[in-house]
Amino acid sequence: MRKILLFLLLSSVGCSPTVEWNADAPAHHVQDGTFVNTNGKAINKPFRELMKWQREAPDVVRVTLDSVPPQLESLANPSAAQVTWIGHSTFLLQVDGLNILTDPIFSERASPVSFAGPKRSTPPAITVQQLPEIDVVLISHNHYDHLDKGSIKALQTKQPNNPPQYYVPLGQKAWFDKRGVTPVIELDWWDSARIGEATVHAVPVQHWSSRSPFDRNEALWAGFLIDSPSQRTLFIGDSGYSDDFKTIAQRLGTVDLALVPIGAYDPRWFMKSAHMNPEEALQVVQEVGAKRAIGMHWGTFPLTDEPMTEPGERADATGVIETPKPGQTINLTED
Repeated sequence: MRKILLFLLLSSVGCSPTVEWNADAPAHHVQDGTFVNTNGKAINKPFRELMKWQREAPDVVRVTLDSVPPQLESLANPSAAQVTWIGHSTFLLQVDGLNILTDPIFSERASPVSFAGPKRSTPPAITVQQLPEIDVVLISHNHYDHLDKGSIKALQTKQPNNPPQYYVPLGQKAWFDKRGVTPVIELDWWDSARIGEATVHAVPVQHWSSRSPFDRNEALWAGFLIDSPSQRTLFIGDSGYSDDFKTIAQRLGTVDLALVPIGAYDPRWFMKSAHMNPEEALQVVQEVGAKRAIGMHWGTFPLTDEPMTEPGERADATGVIETPKPGQTINLTED
């Protein structure tokens, strides 16, 4: 499966950089139009290391997580701040009158094509048609398991007259423009934007971007802190462990809820810089002072070498990071 996806990516067509560099640009902007992490380094594994991983990768047993039927009435008429895990990194966060969707992927595959690439093993717990009207969509980066063309198109079809407001990292708006998707606001790290009574802050995380072999790191990656009157939520997106989380807490303060990635971490020699494991996720939760944390980015697509249920088991063992079932709605006003 991975070799098929690799072939597809290598045969994809790239695109040119969309962000112009200037002498006064922040340190993570590179003169060639690409971006680096706050440590000054780009994650760009040599091809030989990728092939070494391919050769040594074990067969991962596909697992379908137990899910619960969505509480559609509660989703349509929330009585309190709440969050529902739909699967992978897709959450429906409902707070202070806003319906916020993160990294929506409802498709069967995380791939540039429909006939090959990582195939979903746990279906989305909610369909696009079952969603309430979405106000905000957050896109953390452009990897196929986070930016899914079919899901974006389905959202636009569902809400043709009142489409959601998209927030995307710097350099990513061109992808939406090409497909006629609006409205889209592009944010650099530490940029912010107001929507309703909430402020959306784009924050640095340690990752990389690419839709093909020819556009590596030409678009930025980011997490988002949603600061609303009753709830401060940090959606990390995808990240390896870094000092960025200490900086986020120093600059923007602690948070009530952290949505943290806990999967896609093995083999560590290959994945550590870009994906944290549950124990590193716990450290992040502590550093941002989160009162509550929910694990994501696991149990949906067989992407890496760890057993598919292992991230949830290790997160449960922390006694801090919650692992709700897909479809489960958590009332954020309750302990």
